[in-house]
Order: sequence, then structure tokens, then C-alpha cells
Amino acid sequence: MINIRTPEEIEKIARAGKLTADTLSFLAKNIKPGISTLDIDRMAEKYIRDRGGIPSEKGYYGYPGSICASVNEVVVHGIPSARKILRKGDIISLDLVVELNGYMGDSCITVPVGHCSKKVAQLLKVTEESLYAGIKQAVVGNHIGDIGHAVESTVKPYGYGVLRDYVGHGIGTEMHEDPEVPNYGQPGHGPILEEGMVICIEPMITMGSPDTYTLRDGWGVVTYDGFPSAHFEHTVAITKDGPRILTMRS
Repeated sequence: MINIRTPEEIEKIARAGKLTADTLSFLAKNIKPGISTLDIDRMAEKYIRDRGGIPSEKGYYGYPGSICASVNEVVVHGIPSARKILRKGDIISLDLVVELNGYMGDSCITVPVGHCSKKVAQLLKVTEESLYAGIKQAVVGNHIGDIGHAVESTVKPYGYGVLRDYVGHGIGTEMHEDPEVPNYGQPGHGPILEEGMVICIEPMITMGSPDTYTLRDGWGVVTYDGFPSAHFEHTVAITKDGPRILTMRS
């Protein structure tokens, strides 16, 4: 069942989304060589809880972290670790869900650690562009397939891979709600977008093959070819005036 949110509910999601965005901005400023992903996780949890929020990922199906911290070839769900030390030239995807007063906001950014190569910088740039191409299609009367088609069409000319097994989703009082929002699709296919829907659009794009495997920890998803990947995400409300991004960072 796809939930249609009232304006009041959307404002509650927006408040959770703002805390999500503020947390990501705070973390991005503190990314530097020599820091561990566990250090980042602890900073995130403190920042969120000090402001009345709850890091929703912690304990979700047993997940141990407050954030997902995925480095280089880890696409999603990287578990924060004291042993994973960031080095200059790495990239890290910070995926975060915040619950505030019963409602949730979800967002992800991929940031370089210091300077990264031109090829990796292009991957980040194009992946973020594909996110906004998808958001542009999130209008009343369009279909979920329009969003995925826009994402895939943006990255395809670069030869990048689009993950098939991991997709965006609805959100509200639960982290994952209907509908699924793939990063591929056909225009005019899939559920129709209605005013009041709130969805997470999240391109997960690889520099090489989209084929992945899961680490023995049961969480981290890694590219088979070892090529890096990027992940960007926003929580978006479908409104009569067009898409409203609820996790926009200042």
C-alpha cells in the first residue's frame, strides 16, 4: 500500500529530513585522512541524539551502526569500523536515516577524502546529476518508471553500471515503505505519482560492472570488479507545485 501523506505529515517528515541533512553537512566537514568510519559513526549518533533525533539504522534488522559508511568499492551498507581508516583519495558514501517525533528522513552523499582522481570525481558528479534528473520527474501524473529512466539515461553515456538489486523506496513513519523506486525503468510504467506521496530517490552507480556481492558480515555490498561506486539520495515529497526535496543541505 502506498501511503498518501497529509500536509501536516509532510512537514513532520521535512523536520526529520532537515536534521538528516544537517547531520550529513556536519559529517562532510569532518571527513579527512586518518579518521575511522567508526569515528564518523559516533559523531553522527551524538549529533542526532543531541538534537532529539534517533539514528534509525541502528538496530534495524540487527545493523550495528548509526550510519552506513561505504568506502570506495563498497556500494551500500558498509558497517562502521575502527579498523577502516580513511586515506587521501578514498571516497565514502554516508547514508543516514533520522527519526524525529515518529517520522523519518533519509539521505546519502558520497564525498572524497581530500582530493580524488578525475575519473572518480566525474563518477560523483554524474551520479549526483542523475539524482536531480530523477527528482525532476517526480511530478503528479508521472510514473515511477519516469524517474528510473531519467537516472539511467544520465549515467548510461559514461558506461557506468546501475545496481538492479537495490532501489529507492517510500518513507514516512517507516524507513522503507511502498513503492520501490528503481534507478532504471521505462517512461509511463510503474505506479502513478500522486500528490502526498513521499519517496526516496537514490542512484547507486558503479564505475564499472553493476554486479555485486555481499560481504561475510551480511551487510556490505561490494562491486565484483573492485571499481568504485557512488551513492546520492534525497527524500522527496510529490506536491501539486512539483517535487519538494525534504533533505536539502544548506
